[in-house]
Amino acid sequence: MAGAGPELHKGLKQRHLTMIAIGGVIGAGLFVGSGVVIKETGPAAFLTYALTGVLIVLVMRMLGEMATANPSTGSFADYARKALGGWAGFSVGWLYWYFWVIVVGFEAVAGATVLTYWFHAPLWLLSLGLMLLMTATNLFSVRSYGEFEYWFAGVKVAAICVFLVLGTLYVIGAWPNKGFDLSNLTAHGGLFPNGVGAVFSGIVVVIFSMVGAEIATIAAAESPDPERAIARATNSVVVRIAIFYVGSLFLLVVILPWNSAELAASPYVSAFTKMGLPYADHVMNAVVLTAVLSCLNSGLYTASRMLFVLAGRREAPVALITVNGRGVPVWAILTSTVVGFLCVIAAAVSPTTVFSFLLNSSGAIILFVYLLIAVSQLVLRRRTPPERLRVRMWFFPALTILTIVAILAVLASMFFRTDTRSQILLSLLSWVVVLGLYVVTRWRGGSVDVAEVDRSAQGQATRVLVLANETLGADELLDELRTIDAEGRASYFVCVPANPVDTGQAEVKGAVWVWQATVDAARSRLDSTLQILRSQGLDASGDLGDYRPLHALRDAVAGFHPDRIVIATHPEGRSNWLRHGVVDTARKQYDVPVRHVVTTAAAGVRA
Repeated sequence: MAGAGPELHKGLKQRHLTMIAIGGVIGAGLFVGSGVVIKETGPAAFLTYALTGVLIVLVMRMLGEMATANPSTGSFADYARKALGGWAGFSVGWLYWYFWVIVVGFEAVAGATVLTYWFHAPLWLLSLGLMLLMTATNLFSVRSYGEFEYWFAGVKVAAICVFLVLGTLYVIGAWPNKGFDLSNLTAHGGLFPNGVGAVFSGIVVVIFSMVGAEIATIAAAESPDPERAIARATNSVVVRIAIFYVGSLFLLVVILPWNSAELAASPYVSAFTKMGLPYADHVMNAVVLTAVLSCLNSGLYTASRMLFVLAGRREAPVALITVNGRGVPVWAILTSTVVGFLCVIAAAVSPTTVFSFLLNSSGAIILFVYLLIAVSQLVLRRRTPPERLRVRMWFFPALTILTIVAILAVLASMFFRTDTRSQILLSLLSWVVVLGLYVVTRWRGGSVDVAEVDRSAQGQATRVLVLANETLGADELLDELRTIDAEGRASYFVCVPANPVDTGQAEVKGAVWVWQATVDAARSRLDSTLQILRSQGLDASGDLGDYRPLHALRDAVAGFHPDRIVIATHPEGRSNWLRHGVVDTARKQYDVPVRHVVTTAAAGVRA
């Protein structure tokens, strides 16, 4: 595993991506939470879903425009970084990761609650079982995630389609002993029994049930044709939301009175029961369980990929970019899973304090992410060549600006509602913490700013690590470095392993003095190399490393995060490093170019 390069396998097929995109907008919130929205809004709840759907569609359209022009596993985190700077990319990446790892824990608890309908077992035990199942699925391969999500989404879509067909037949009178009837739209206080304002305030609740459509733009990076996959996913989201959400909600409020107690408890079960269908409770509970597992599966996948990207941008521990032979980011998945397990523990031990705090602290985060997506598109559209815009935002920039205003209005509404004020405040606190971590990360030399992203995309070096076994002459070293950094704009870090054999001290010093002599010789080599670099006005620093060269290189890579590595050794036959395969091993272990300089008495020879 350590030897695998950090490259994700393209194991998702078009059918996987299509179903991920379709199922992404059908969450457990539709099957369960829609009853709450209907109770608060009245028959006009379908209008609330329509308005929310328009907002999601506009965000997806903007995301689709950016994603087709530049497919990326990091997706909107990379676009925010490019448009607004490192702070925005860092914020989007970590906030989105935090949102989904909390969702993973929440859905595990929700799924366990559904299972108690059939199995009498402790809630924590069932939650643990679901977490282990989905973790194993994601660890196996990206294709196994795609297959699970394909069938999970298939069940959700099939259930909604069955309801749409049967519900339509029931409403129009093509049902035994039933005539055409739309009276429930106005018979119990009118279309707006709680006022027109309730239609808009309900958006705060509805928007979270539609979260997930954007996952398709992240998953597309692991498909053979990401541009085509993203274009199809974003173009079809309009129809999916209109049919699955607006259509089914309209049928619900027509079939049953909006103030019906049964509708508020379990809307789809109540509707099927009203239509006289047997075993509706068992069937719909199975569908809800599938929806929960789908969300848990996708949440773990999404969180791990975002963490993988953060590590690749030097904004998370570098070990998280490690992938196994099947192209799966194992440590990123396990790290995300740990947070999910902690949420399950919190739900069992402290459901009203710790678990409630975690849920509230992530409540408005997705709106922050959507806001940054919209602002990023507003900026990047003007920088993108027209020929790269396979998907275009409609009526730019008017609709983009309108979307930004709408998201800000929803956030303001959350603040003024007593039941959601804690969510907006705690979510803002989460963002402040993330921004604080960004400052610390930059101070420690991590995170990639916009200039580095652009230069790296053009193949230019930004951070060069020099592992020195032999003191190079000025011309030798500079000739090599000019081939990878002609403009002299990169930052350099020189690492010299303090090894008695490599420094020559083992041959001339006794055991009592050998280590001090080794350190002195290595320090002299380090100072000499730094002097060469700094004499040319280059930004150079360095330090002594472990006496084992590969360990020294590993530590230097973890601390400096280079995009180029230069290893200087003696000629073959005189070099312990070459005999032990240091250069070859480095090329296998790290995904950055590794250059090898062989030093001779006369000149440096590049390899």
